[in-house]
Amino acid sequence: MSQVLHTPPPSPAPADDDLAALAARHGLSVSGARPTLPEYVRQLWERRHFITAFATAKLTAQYSQAKLGQVWQVMTPLLNAAVYYFIFGVLLGTKRHVPDYIPFLVTGVFIWTFTQSSIMAGTRAISGNLGLVRALHFPRAALPISFCLQQLQQLLFSMAALIVILLCFGVPVAVSWVLAIPALVLQFTFNAGVSLVMARMGAKTPDIAQLMPFVLRTWMYVSGVMWSIDKLTKGDHLPHWLTIALQTNPAAVYIDLMRYALIDSFHSSQLPPHVWAAATGWALLAGVGGFIYFWKAEETYGRG
Repeated sequence: MSQVLHTPPPSPAPADDDLAALAARHGLSVSGARPTLPEYVRQLWERRHFITAFATAKLTAQYSQAKLGQVWQVMTPLLNAAVYYFIFGVLLGTKRHVPDYIPFLVTGVFIWTFTQSSIMAGTRAISGNLGLVRALHFPRAALPISFCLQQLQQLLFSMAALIVILLCFGVPVAVSWVLAIPALVLQFTFNAGVSLVMARMGAKTPDIAQLMPFVLRTWMYVSGVMWSIDKLTKGDHLPHWLTIALQTNPAAVYIDLMRYALIDSFHSSQLPPHVWAAATGWALLAGVGGFIYFWKAEETYGRG
């Protein structure tokens, strides 16, 4: 007699809802899940000491292999300013139309370098630190923010040289220098927001870091670093939309605010309309918008 073996039918796989309920019952959660926005802000604030220490360490190590060390923090923007002075000031004659052209130029170069370096560092913040991102659990926004803080520290270090240049060219110390503080706070907020946006994009597409130097160089040339936007936009020879675009360009807004704060020959009439409102608006738009945009992809960084 043949014996027939009957195997029981396979039990159905548990539904996702059942698994979710089981995990919730035992207090389990998704590994690396994105926290709520208030919780994310709280975690970031708890790691503020790490952010400042990381920024300081990166700044110290940046020129550790160079013989002149930290002197290059000042020499690099000064050498750039010297090149721009020769090309734009001497060869193109821009200095004839701008009072105190050297303080005007050096201030523009220093402030622009702060924005440029912050955005470039932010673009590589995640893709260039994958080992740290994959090894430790922390709010990933700490990386681009710390890189922006590093660039702010470098700018403050360089401001000593800028003040010497201003004094050597007869620019007096004035009460308006205090305005540099809120201007830098707003610029830092803007830079950090853009860096967060670029960090998320760079984490997904690292090739963006190769494209950014060309984008930033173009942005620099239309931001009035080497020439006066006020002089160019006077009259009706430019389309109205182009005049508005040049005047509200965020990089130009922060550069002009610093020039107004530090250079006595740069008057309020040379500032674009509602300049402080524009500076605040750009800072809030980039800072808040960039932070939320970066937070929404928090669980994807370092994966894949």
